[in-house]
Amino acid sequence: MVTEGIEGVAGKPFQLKFVRAAQMLLFANATCDPPLGQATVIPYDGDAIKFTVLLESSKSFPEQSWEAVLWHNGHENREWKELALRETDVREEPLAIQVEHRPKVFRRWFSVTLSRPARPEPVCFTLKYRLATNDTWKWVNEYSNLKDGELYFQPRTPPGDLVNYLRDFSHEFSVNQVESETPHTLLWSLTAPVKEADGKVSGISETNLGIPRSFSRWFSLVRIWSPWLGPRHGHGQFSPKEDAILASFLRLDGLHLVLLAVSGVDEVLNILKPGEHGNVIVHSRNDSTQEGQAKVLAAVSTTFNTALAAVMYHARRIVRGDDAMSVDVKQEMKTALDKGVKAEWMENWYDGLTYCTWNGLGQDLNEQKIFSALDILKERRINITNLLIDDNWQSLDNHGQSQFQRGWTDFDANKEGFPKGLKHTALTVRDKHPNIQHIGVWHALLGYWGGVSPDGNIARNYKTRKVRKAEGLAGGTMTVVHEDDVARMYDDFYRSVSGCDTSIWIHVAALTNPLRFLLESGIDSVKTDAQFFLDLMDDADDRRRFMKSYQDAWTIAGLRYFSIKAISCMSQTPQILFHTQLPTNKPRLMVRNSDDFFPDIPSSHPFHIFTNALTALFTCHLNVLPDWDMFQTSHPYSSFHASARCISGGPIYITDTPGQHNFPLIQSMTAPTIQKTTRILRPNAIAKCIESGVYTSYESERFLKVGTFHTGSSADYGVSLLGIFNVSEKPLAELVALRDFDGVRPHERYVIRAHPSEEISPPMQIGDDFAVVDLSLETKGWAILSAYPLRTFTLQGSEGLPGKGAGTDVAVLGMMGKMTGAAAVVGTPVIQMRLNGQLRIAATVKVLGVLGVYISSLEDWKGGFGEHVMVLIKERAVPVETVSVSGQDKRVLEIDVEKAWEGLGVQPGWGNEVEIVVLVN
Repeated sequence: MVTEGIEGVAGKPFQLKFVRAAQMLLFANATCDPPLGQATVIPYDGDAIKFTVLLESSKSFPEQSWEAVLWHNGHENREWKELALRETDVREEPLAIQVEHRPKVFRRWFSVTLSRPARPEPVCFTLKYRLATNDTWKWVNEYSNLKDGELYFQPRTPPGDLVNYLRDFSHEFSVNQVESETPHTLLWSLTAPVKEADGKVSGISETNLGIPRSFSRWFSLVRIWSPWLGPRHGHGQFSPKEDAILASFLRLDGLHLVLLAVSGVDEVLNILKPGEHGNVIVHSRNDSTQEGQAKVLAAVSTTFNTALAAVMYHARRIVRGDDAMSVDVKQEMKTALDKGVKAEWMENWYDGLTYCTWNGLGQDLNEQKIFSALDILKERRINITNLLIDDNWQSLDNHGQSQFQRGWTDFDANKEGFPKGLKHTALTVRDKHPNIQHIGVWHALLGYWGGVSPDGNIARNYKTRKVRKAEGLAGGTMTVVHEDDVARMYDDFYRSVSGCDTSIWIHVAALTNPLRFLLESGIDSVKTDAQFFLDLMDDADDRRRFMKSYQDAWTIAGLRYFSIKAISCMSQTPQILFHTQLPTNKPRLMVRNSDDFFPDIPSSHPFHIFTNALTALFTCHLNVLPDWDMFQTSHPYSSFHASARCISGGPIYITDTPGQHNFPLIQSMTAPTIQKTTRILRPNAIAKCIESGVYTSYESERFLKVGTFHTGSSADYGVSLLGIFNVSEKPLAELVALRDFDGVRPHERYVIRAHPSEEISPPMQIGDDFAVVDLSLETKGWAILSAYPLRTFTLQGSEGLPGKGAGTDVAVLGMMGKMTGAAAVVGTPVIQMRLNGQLRIAATVKVLGVLGVYISSLEDWKGGFGEHVMVLIKERAVPVETVSVSGQDKRVLEIDVEKAWEGLGVQPGWGNEVEIVVLVN
C-alpha cells in the first residue's frame, strides 16, 4: 500500500514511504467488554449481551478503515461463527485515562448485541480484526496470553437439593437445610462426628464432603502457613496445595457454590482438603475429651458475595451459641464494654497517620533512634498522629540467640536501648511531639516469640507452664504464663491508675504498683503479634487449656484499658477467626489482613496487594477493620502500596527510614484538619476484590480491581471507588465498565473521576452503549476511579446561562489531588433548587484542602463563574481568590477550603467538620 503524499501526526509527512498492512496490524490492539480471559455471568433476566470493543491503531501510520468481528459458539449446534461488530460514531467518546502518556493512536469504537441462546449453555468468544482493504485477520490472542472469554447464563430457578451441587458426600454427614439471611440463596448445615482426644493426642477425623458438580473455576482461601490466609485459584479439579477454610466454585450455569469450614466451637478445628478424585475432604482435629463435630456450611446463590454472606451470617449464629465463654468471662466483657469507647479515640486511632519503627529503624531498636526519627518527621512537616514501637524494645533473655529461643523477662523495656525505662521514652515523645495522640508497643500474645523466660521476673510473679510446640520453624518447648494467671498478667501489664485518662497518665509522678505497667508508662495502645502460637501447641490438653483463655484474657484487658486501640497480628488461625474476630459482642478490632510488607523482595509487592484484596472477601464479614500492613513512602512500589492502603478502608501506617520520605505522596493520602491534626481519607466501607474478579488468578494478566463505597447519611447516596492495579509483569489495557463499581444503580447517571490524572468522564449510566473508561497501565501501574452520582437541575432566570431551561448535572467530588478525596465528605451533600431559582450545594468535610464541585454547564457560563457563584463558610463569604475553575477540567469548580478558613480567621469548635455552601444564581 503506497502512502506517498499522505500527511502524518500534526501535519508532518510520514517517514515510511511504503506501509504494509501487516505492519499496521502489528501496531494495532483491541480491548473488549465483556472481557476476554475470564467468565462473565449473565443473570436470568438479561436478554441480550452488549459487546463494546475499542480498536487502537498507531498514528505512525495513515488512518484507515477497520473491520472487527466477534467470533463465538453461541449457536444451537455450538459451532463457531462470526458476528460483525458495527463501528459507532460516539457523541462523547469514553474517557481514555492519561492518554497523553500513551503512544499516539487512532481510537475506533465498535459494538454489537449477542442474543441470549435458546439453551443456557456456556458461550465462548474471542475477537479478530483487520484493515478493511486487507484479507489478513489478526486474532486478539496472537499478542496476549488471554484465553477466550466465557458467558454463563443463570437459570430462572436454581435446583433446590444439595445433591444437585455436591455428589457422593459421606453418609456420616447430617445435612440440614436452614434459612438464609441473604435473598435468593440456598443454605445447608452439614455436621459429622469427630472422635475425642486421647490424653495428649488430639482426635483426628477425615470425612468426604463429596465432589462439586458442573463447575469450571474455583477460588479458595488457604492457610499459607499457620498465621496467615492467602488466595488460590484453579480450573477443573479442586486442588489447592494447602489446607483451606473457604472454597467457592463457579458453576457452568452461573451459580456459585460456597463451602465454609467452621472452627472454634467445642475445641474442634475444621479445614478443607482436596481428595484424589476432585472431592473435598473435611479434616477435623478435636482437642476435647468429648466427641466433637465437623461443621461445614454450604450456600448456593446467584453471586459469590451473596453466597459468602449467607455462610458467614450463619457461622456467626453458631459461634454466638457456643457456651465455651464462661459466665465470669461474659461478665468481664460486659463490664469492659460498659465503660464505652470515646468517639475521638476511634477517630484518632482509625483515621490518624501512624509511624511504625519496624522496617524504618531496624531490629536494633533504641529510644535515641525513635527520638531522631520523630524529629526528622517534624522537620519535614510530616504530622503523624500515632506512634507504634514495634518489636525489640522488650526485656529478654538469651541474648544473641534466635528470636524463637528468647523469652520475656520483665514488663519494662530493655536497659540497653531504653536506659531510663519505657515511661521516660513515652513521656519524652509526648512532650516534644504533642501532635502524637497515641503511643503503642508491640508484644507477642504469649510474651515473646519464645514465650516467657523461666528465670525472669514475670515467671516469678505468675504461675507458668511448659508447653510443647509442633515440629517446624518454631518447634520445641517454651514456657508460658499459666491459664490460671493469664488474666491477672494482662491486667497488670495493661492496667492504668484507676480513673485516670491519658492527659493524667503522662503527668503521673510515681507508680503505686510496678506491675501495673503500660498505661502508667504513657502507653495507650498495643500491637499483639504471634497469636498463631496458640495453634502451634501440639498437646490436646494444652490446646484446651490455652486456646480460648488467652484470647479472652487479651480481649478483655484490651477493651478495659485501651478501648479499641489494639492491633491483632498473625492471628488468622481458624480458632481465633471464629472465636474472637467473628462475634459482634464488642467494638470492631483492627486485625492484620495478610503476611508482611517485605521491602527488599520486588516480586512480593504486587502479590501483597492481590492477597489482601482477595482475603478481604472473607475478613470484611468479621467484626474487624482489616489492616493491609505498613509500607515505605520512598520505595519503587511506594505509590502502589499507598493507593492500596487508601482504598482499603483500613489504617495507614508508614515505616520510612528517617529522612527518606515522599512528602507529595503522603500529602495525597492525608489532609490537615481545623484542629491542626492529620487525617487519612478512609472510605467507610471495607474494600475487597470485586465480584467479577473473584475467580481471576494472579497469573491471568488481568487488572486486579478492588472496590469499596463511601456512604452518605442517606441510603440513596454514596460514592463508589475502584482501585485498579496491574499486578502482572507486562503492560495491560482494559475497558473498565461502570457496572464494575460496587453500589452503582441502573437508573442513576454518574461521572467517573480518575486519580492521579484528575480526569473526569462524560456522564454515563449502566446500559449505555459506552458506559466504560479506557485504562492502560504499565507494570507497577495503578489508578483509583471514583463514580459520583449526578443530580440534574434546570438553571433558570439568570442572564448568561446558555439554553434557558437546559439540564445541569451536579456532583460534589470531595478533596482534589487526594487518592480517596470522596472520603473527605461527611454525610450526604445537600443539593437542591430553591423556589427563587437559586441552586444551593452544601457539603460538610472533615479535612481542609481543595474541594471540587462538578457542574456540567460551568464552562459555558457567559461572563465567568464569578457573576453566578457565591461560596460561604459559617455564613460568611469566602475570599474571592479561594474560588476558581479547575485547570484540569473546566466543569469543576474548586474551593480552597484551607486558605478560605485561614482567610476568614474562623475559630474551630469541638469537632473537625466544616460546612461549605455553594450558591448558584
